[in-house]
Order: sequence, then structure tokens, then C-alpha cells
Amino acid sequence: MTNLFARFAKDESGATAIEYGLIAALIAVVVIAGATLLGTNLNAVFNKIALRLAPIG
Repeated sequence: MTNLFARFAKDESGATAIEYGLIAALIAVVVIAGATLLGTNLNAVFNKIALRLAPIG
């Protein structure tokens, strides 16, 4: 029984999978935040262009 607990304590495969999952989640959050910011800035640029191209009157 002691051998079983010793092997369980040394097994790090589950911890590694959790770490990879956390890294992937962090990368996803950064990508989503960057895409949102880029989309907002791009929308503002296109609105400025549209206002300058719109006919007056």
C-alpha cells in the first residue's frame, strides 16, 4: 500500500495536463482580448472613412 501512495505522489502526468490546459486558456483569453481591441479600433477607422466619404447635405 505504501508503494501505491509513493507512485501516486511521484506521478506528474495529471499536473502537466492541467498546466497545459491553463496555458491554453490564458492564450485564448489574450487572443480574444486582442481581437476585440483590434476590432474596436478597426471599426473606428472605418467609421471615420465613411464620414469623410459621405455626401454633405
